[in-house]
Amino acid sequence: MGSEPVYVVPTGRTRSRTTGTQLTRVVIEHVSPAVDGGLFPAKTSVGDVVPIEADVFTDGHDLPAARVLIHHEDADFADVPMVPLGNDHWRCEVAIEERGTYRFRVEGWIDSWATWRSDLEMRLSAGQDVALDLKEGAGLVGGGARRARAAGATDDAEALKRAATRLQRPGPDAATLAVSAELDALMTAHPDRRRGAAASEEFELLAARERARHGAWYELFPRSASPDPKRHGTLRDVAALVPDIAELGFDVLYLPPIHPIGRTSRKGANNTTTAGPEDPGSPWAIGSEGGGHTAIHPDLGTFDDLEHLLAELKRQDMELALDLAFQCSPDHPWVKEHPEWFLHRADDTIRFAENPPKKYEDIYPFDFETKDREGLWGALRDVVLFWVEKGVPIFRVDNPHTKPFSFWEWLLADVKRDHPDVLFLSEAFTRPRVMERLAKIGFDQSYTYFTWRRSSDELTEYLAELTQPPVRDFLRPNLWPNTPDILTDQLQEGGPPAFRLRYLLAATLGANYGIFGPAFEHMEHAPREPGSEEYLDSEKYQRRFRNVAATGMRELIARVNLIRREHPALQHDRTLRFHPVENDRMLAYSKTLPDGSDPVVVIVNLDPEQPRSGWVDLRMPQLGMAWDAPFVARDLLTGEAFAWSGARNFVELHPGHQPGHVLAIEAGSPAP
Repeated sequence: MGSEPVYVVPTGRTRSRTTGTQLTRVVIEHVSPAVDGGLFPAKTSVGDVVPIEADVFTDGHDLPAARVLIHHEDADFADVPMVPLGNDHWRCEVAIEERGTYRFRVEGWIDSWATWRSDLEMRLSAGQDVALDLKEGAGLVGGGARRARAAGATDDAEALKRAATRLQRPGPDAATLAVSAELDALMTAHPDRRRGAAASEEFELLAARERARHGAWYELFPRSASPDPKRHGTLRDVAALVPDIAELGFDVLYLPPIHPIGRTSRKGANNTTTAGPEDPGSPWAIGSEGGGHTAIHPDLGTFDDLEHLLAELKRQDMELALDLAFQCSPDHPWVKEHPEWFLHRADDTIRFAENPPKKYEDIYPFDFETKDREGLWGALRDVVLFWVEKGVPIFRVDNPHTKPFSFWEWLLADVKRDHPDVLFLSEAFTRPRVMERLAKIGFDQSYTYFTWRRSSDELTEYLAELTQPPVRDFLRPNLWPNTPDILTDQLQEGGPPAFRLRYLLAATLGANYGIFGPAFEHMEHAPREPGSEEYLDSEKYQRRFRNVAATGMRELIARVNLIRREHPALQHDRTLRFHPVENDRMLAYSKTLPDGSDPVVVIVNLDPEQPRSGWVDLRMPQLGMAWDAPFVARDLLTGEAFAWSGARNFVELHPGHQPGHVLAIEAGSPAP
């Protein structure tokens, strides 16, 4: 920063430290990414490219310059020049190559060289005498020579010294030298950052491992994994299914709670309040005489079986996600050992969970404001650490919005301090600000309302919100077309085309997506009752056996997951862009890699019942091409190739044939 050190004003304004009557000149505002003004770190991941932007300006006619100083953990600062985008807005891009914390600040100063050069060009254009201006420029160039020498750039220093001499005694070619690109490059490489210098406050980027940014999740209930309808499924049975799930192209296997299930007030089939002797109960009613949150249901197997499952997943390059449900059945050991950890009614009985009019008599919620908060919070943290030490790298967290923000902020930070690669998915279908707060305080991914967004306008507005600033800087969406709790009326009524449509949307709109696998593969669509989103014979309350191989969806699932791997543009959310279609029952969008390569365009028929057609107006510059450029659009689902030219092209889609096109864009004319 030269001889003028810079300090940061806590309000976010910037000032240079001055003496006497020296004035502050440069202003830095609206730095991004800055979540809540820097209160929380912005999220990124390995392999991402993060744009850093700010407004940088000064008074008068002087020209400012700006840069970003950024460093990873204890490494030295890197200097990244910012470029002006117009209207005093500046930008640079930073490639994220390592997991961990990056810290950055924006610095700005008056660019005396650029100001002088711009003024000189205007005077030359007006035909004015510039002899004195060139001598002034000689002083600036001489300063550049001294800075280059101090930096050890001897060759640059000599070149600048020669240029200063030529400008000091202007000859016929001095003006040409003064505005040459070569001299400008040398002076830009050795700037004088002293005049009017200012810096923003420091901001954080928290970079997670790559799996936080993209992945395909497959959920199943282990108790339904048995090949024998008469036998309870086990973790060994799940391990036997892993190669098949991996062949479909999934990255994460997610299991609902695998702990012992209570018997008191156990729910029966279809969520009835009376359970028969063979009803297994809800896995979310955790705890029995067999143990609690750190035990495995005896019918599922042992910790050796879990180790076998983890080894099989590793062989298939997959990871395990376990459900983290912080609640207890009335039979959980903690109910007797720590009754003070639970909510009590006026008669001193423990209150069961309710979400009026729904009642969950088989579940006791914790009292997170208990007087023994330290004991309860510590025990729950230890549950997470227990499974981490067993080799579990990912947790899907059940209903985090019903627990205090401060609890999660503490727990996630405490776990990640020693285990930074552990990931947490927030299952919080609640108000947007609450979902966002959970993401800000540390959850790596979040369920979304994609499940219920159907129209072109709804999908465009919602996905644009999730993938553009400010939300994209702290929330990573994970899109699910179904869950064990959610069977939308579109899937109930739309038949196979609806399943294919919702799957294609989830897997191509979202870098992270998941399915409740067996039910989705078999396209199960019967609700428990009219108007309900609960499945008939839901696996939440009973074991299921499927003796017929799934058909219809498997080929599409495997193909799309392969496309996601072969075209890493689909592994990013930041580059999602929508393109106009002259049919409101169709949707067109694209993704690229952060550098603009690997363009993929997806065009979908949102109507699972009728063929739809329309003119698609591709925003060609977003695909790296001129507006009128010819190109080949190759359908990665069918292998068909379309010779298109320019932005406007006609598309027709039949839901009975395929839900949409997934097009690799190949610039240039097709081969004859």
